Amino acid sequence: MLILSRNKGQKIMIGDNVVLSVLEINGDQVRIGVEAPSNITIYREEIFEAIQQQNKEAREFDEDIQTILRQAASGKNN
Repeated sequence: MLILSRNKGQKIMIGDNVVLSVLEINGDQVRIGVEAPSNITIYREEIFEAIQQQNKEAREFDEDIQTILRQAASGKNN
C-alpha cells in the first residue's frame, strides 16, 4: 500500500486519467473529489461490499432455482 500525505487543495494522480483531490479536511473527516472517465466505476467501500454481497446472493439464488427446475424436469420431488 502506498501511503501519501496531502493538504487541502492538493491532488493525487492515478495513471493518466484519474485524479483524487483533497477538497476539505474537518477533524477526522476528509472530503475527496474524484475525477475519472465515465467508464471507470467508483464506489465507497461499504457500497462496493454491499453490491458484492447482493451479487453473491443472486448467484446462489440462481443456482437454487436451476436445481429446482432440473428436479422438476426429471420428475423428482423433495
